Amino acid sequence: MNNSKVITGKQLKDMLLGAYHSFEKNFEAINDLNVFPVPDGDTGTNMMHTMASVAKAISAMSDEAEAGEIGAAAARSAIMGARGNSGVILSQLLRGIGKGVAGKKTLNNTEIGKAFQFGILYAYRSVSKPVEGTILTVARGMAKGAYNAVRGNVSLEKVLLEAIRSGKEELARTPELLPALKAAGVVDAGGQGLIVFFEGCLAGLRGQDCEVLPVTPRAKVQIQKGEPLDLEYPYCTEFIVKDADVDKQTVSKALEGMGNSMIVAVVEDIVKVHIHTKHPGDALNMAQTWGTLHDIKIENMRDQHENRLFTAEDIQPVKHGVGVLTVAAGDGIAKIMHEMGAAEIISGGQSMNPPVEEFVNAIENGTCEQYIILPNNKNIVLAAEQVRKLLGNSKVAYVPTTNMAQGLSALLHFDATRSMYENTVIMTKEAKETASGSITVAVRDSVVNGIAIHEGDYLGILNDKIVCNGSSMEEVLQKMLTDGDYELISLYYGADVTEEQAEKLAAEVEELNDEWEVETFYGGQPLYPILLAME
Repeated sequence: MNNSKVITGKQLKDMLLGAYHSFEKNFEAINDLNVFPVPDGDTGTNMMHTMASVAKAISAMSDEAEAGEIGAAAARSAIMGARGNSGVILSQLLRGIGKGVAGKKTLNNTEIGKAFQFGILYAYRSVSKPVEGTILTVARGMAKGAYNAVRGNVSLEKVLLEAIRSGKEELARTPELLPALKAAGVVDAGGQGLIVFFEGCLAGLRGQDCEVLPVTPRAKVQIQKGEPLDLEYPYCTEFIVKDADVDKQTVSKALEGMGNSMIVAVVEDIVKVHIHTKHPGDALNMAQTWGTLHDIKIENMRDQHENRLFTAEDIQPVKHGVGVLTVAAGDGIAKIMHEMGAAEIISGGQSMNPPVEEFVNAIENGTCEQYIILPNNKNIVLAAEQVRKLLGNSKVAYVPTTNMAQGLSALLHFDATRSMYENTVIMTKEAKETASGSITVAVRDSVVNGIAIHEGDYLGILNDKIVCNGSSMEEVLQKMLTDGDYELISLYYGADVTEEQAEKLAAEVEELNDEWEVETFYGGQPLYPILLAME
């Protein structure tokens, strides 16, 4: 047991690195506690990436660095790397710890214990309207445990143990406080993540390797029909404002009426905001009055899809006055779009939105005077709108394509001899008339649009809406397409589907209707084994 009366910067560094390694080993178990069925970033992933930013920053620091220096670096890197609701709350935990150790070379047990207690309180207070049964309930319980231990003037190890013990008690209560958790048979994922953080810190303090920590097992879900997802504020919106001269109270008051689940974090001249809202653009416009916008992410929680940025190499720009900047979901689709005349391509899968900054850089470094953006995903349309606002109507336009099929249709009707405005009108019209479909795999039990979904089911998505599920891709394709009035169906198969499998699926689709012509193309997209464009 570590009963040292002095905690050094090196020990604080080890604790935070221990927390990161703990998330590395446990983020998937935390993700499994989420309720919704489609693949997304999830709570554990968001918390792990937030801690990854911290680990990167403090790993570059000397082991001789003072505790206050480690704490300050951790706080700043956490807010810059925070992802999702849980990540922002975690960043505030680290901000509180950083504030508690500020200016100190080393700390005694009482000082470091108070710093961790301070961090828990910061995490709790970061949310404008706390909801019981969430990570905040667990944080409050841990704060009480830490407070009692600190008052007893015990070692830091005992403070952490008491915080973990009291936190686990509160975590076990979360299903009784939130009906959605009880129905799904799980505890709160964010609360479990907070336990993982502290147990990782404890392992780091002890100089031990992080183990795979026990996570409350998921009970068999009793799916109740007639409980489709209903979100009053569907857009999960996050952004950072740099060079800001504004306090937390001013930010919170300005955004208060725009939505719920608001979390505001302010560190020096950096503001981090997380809010669920109906109109993300309103929040972004307000934020621009405080400073410069960065790392914007807007996610439609009804879809629960995020688009992870990856690099598409070997795609060279085409020089002309008006060009198309498009988002592609896989290397095969990127190649097709390039061959169709796209000047710039930002490749993105289904796990993170390409940031506004990426679009801006592509346009500013591109060879075209004007650009038409094809976002090709619901969650990227508002980012495209923000790029247009930042760079101006004379330089940028966008077609609000919400899926790959619409993007391909719009690109097909692009003509470099027309003006940007003329192209935008024509491409928008063609995109709206395009039917699309896709297949993915449910990652958990749920009820969506009145459909009882089980983990492992194939999900059929028609025109951006989940319409059916089944035990095989063949079954789902049949359900999706049987009543469709189509002539040509283009089937784009993903990275995990072989050409032989795709051809077999295409043949089975053609058997549904003798008048249909089905073509197959390699798309290479992740997470969605099949994408469809129907004409």
